[in-house]
Amino acid sequence: MPTATDPSYLHDLLRKWGLSDFGARTVEFVLRPVKIVVIALAAMVIARIGGMAVRRAVSALRLRAPMRARSERMEQRARTIGDAAASLWRVVVWVVAVLMILGELGVNLAPLLAGAGIAGIAIAFGAQAVIRDYLSGVFILGEDQYGVGDVVTIGTASGTVEDLNLRVTRLRAADGTVWFIPNGEIRNVGNQSMEWSRALVDVTIGYDNDMSAVLAAIGEEAAALAAEPQWAARVLEPPEVQGVQSMLVDGVTVRVVVKTAPREQWALSRELRVRISERMRRDGVRGPGRTVMVSSAGLEQAPPPAPSAG
Repeated sequence: MPTATDPSYLHDLLRKWGLSDFGARTVEFVLRPVKIVVIALAAMVIARIGGMAVRRAVSALRLRAPMRARSERMEQRARTIGDAAASLWRVVVWVVAVLMILGELGVNLAPLLAGAGIAGIAIAFGAQAVIRDYLSGVFILGEDQYGVGDVVTIGTASGTVEDLNLRVTRLRAADGTVWFIPNGEIRNVGNQSMEWSRALVDVTIGYDNDMSAVLAAIGEEAAALAAEPQWAARVLEPPEVQGVQSMLVDGVTVRVVVKTAPREQWALSRELRVRISERMRRDGVRGPGRTVMVSSAGLEQAPPPAPSAG
């Protein structure tokens, strides 16, 4: 490894041009700051242009994706992966530039590189969890397991994804609790809002009702709800009354299913429960184990039993 006292190519060239040894070394000394500045400027330009090229390459791959190529979700994924790749490129460029500058200053790089290699191994061994988090983040984004705005269940935590980067996922639970989950600790994810959702509404009624009439009434209410303008855009397929879901001691459970747009299943389920409840009340359908008859006129109690003789 050459040092500050070793003759360089420029020194030899100047000597061949007739300069003395002192003159050649003086020219080298004067030009050394210029070379350092040129290396730094070149590193800045290469890092900037290379980062832009990496981001454009990732964006080009996004445009070639077969599904949801132009969705906001894909754009967010492309931005995150592109930023991470551009940052890695900049780190590599500046590490090379710093080594070149140290070489120009006459620093012996052999011991430095050996020490850096040992230190790098030690740091990598101690930072296994962080490295695992970043690698897991790359796979989560690359495979589109979930994104910002999705409602997911990760382990024991459930909520809406507020932020996602290569290291950590941040969830906001329904009660306002914020969960910070390192990506490397995620083993399975349940995504309730990817591509489409499904509203499931179970209605439990007593055994002494006309089942065919109840099923028809539930289907009518679900179809009427799906046809209304404020709900039509959220419903992707006609509602389906699947029939009897279970038979318990106190009644029969009927299920209706509606395929909805992502994250719309909860609002639609609440509205559908209200409408089915009102329809059951109007039709006088008995609930499980109840002795109360409900009609369109209001709540009417069944007549009390006649007093026994004597």
